[in-house]
Amino acid sequence: MDYAIEGFQLEKSFAKKRSLKDLFTKPFEKPERTRALRGVDLHVKTGEIFGLLGPNGAGKTTLVKILSCLVLPDRGRALIGGCDVRHENKVKPQLGLVHSDERSFYWRLSGRDNLRFFARLYDVPGRRIESRIDELLKKVNLVEAAPRRFSDYSSGMKQRLAIARALLHDPPILLMDEPTRSLDPSASLSLRALIRDELKGRDGKTILLATHNLREAEVLCDRTAILVEGTVRQVGTMAEVRRWGIDEHQFRLEVGNWSDETAGPFRVVSTERIDGLRRVVVALDGDGRLDDVLKAVMARGGTIHACDRIEPELEEAFSRLLADETARGRA
Repeated sequence: MDYAIEGFQLEKSFAKKRSLKDLFTKPFEKPERTRALRGVDLHVKTGEIFGLLGPNGAGKTTLVKILSCLVLPDRGRALIGGCDVRHENKVKPQLGLVHSDERSFYWRLSGRDNLRFFARLYDVPGRRIESRIDELLKKVNLVEAAPRRFSDYSSGMKQRLAIARALLHDPPILLMDEPTRSLDPSASLSLRALIRDELKGRDGKTILLATHNLREAEVLCDRTAILVEGTVRQVGTMAEVRRWGIDEHQFRLEVGNWSDETAGPFRVVSTERIDGLRRVVVALDGDGRLDDVLKAVMARGGTIHACDRIEPELEEAFSRLLADETARGRA
């Protein structure tokens, strides 16, 4: 298997801030430490969008900082394109970082001048800088706004310029830390389309996306990892996230001539009358088959007008998973 990003038993802790009173009364006492990551394993395939999901404080940003060479792990290894993050000079050419920290730009400079400055930091050849900036401004739809000062940009424009900056040296791997935070729905939709259709679809970038937005992860991510208290608890698709912790399947039937005496390998959850029909919700265990339900209904003279599967609510499934995994982690 070809992996663009790998993590092996990554651990990281930070010293807690001490009060002025403690600093004066106990100057030589070692500060308590908060464990941000507790043995994280991570394997991101080349060319996929991989999501890091979890509540605030789960360790997502710390993991992104380790992968982008901003901090070193206390223990474990992280590889970007096969290179250890401790070898920063080998990793950085392969990597672009997109985050929502607007302070990293120069607010009095124009969008184009900001990109010129960072292009030189990223060692873009001088003869290529202007043409590369033109390409990226067009890609992120900022050509007309390029001469304007960064301070005059909207939140969505600032985020698109951040993506352009990360792409200056054309890295194969992008790390994105909550790229749509603080954006309005229209700007978020536009940015997601850029990530999905352009960066992954056309350019084939590998993207690690840290977010707590479930809908964003569902729209963009091929797979996701759930972080709880600094530990990866589950890895899978968003469809699998919906099913975690559920041992049964539910179906909604619209039936004519429904009989309350209908019996079969299912449990009736609810029934209601609609337009002369009966809407029935039935539940099957993991081994149950929909065919058996339909046969049981028709055997009692029922006629089936519609049938669809009820998918669990994503927020409900995620909350259930967090509660179960947190309880398990503390057991």
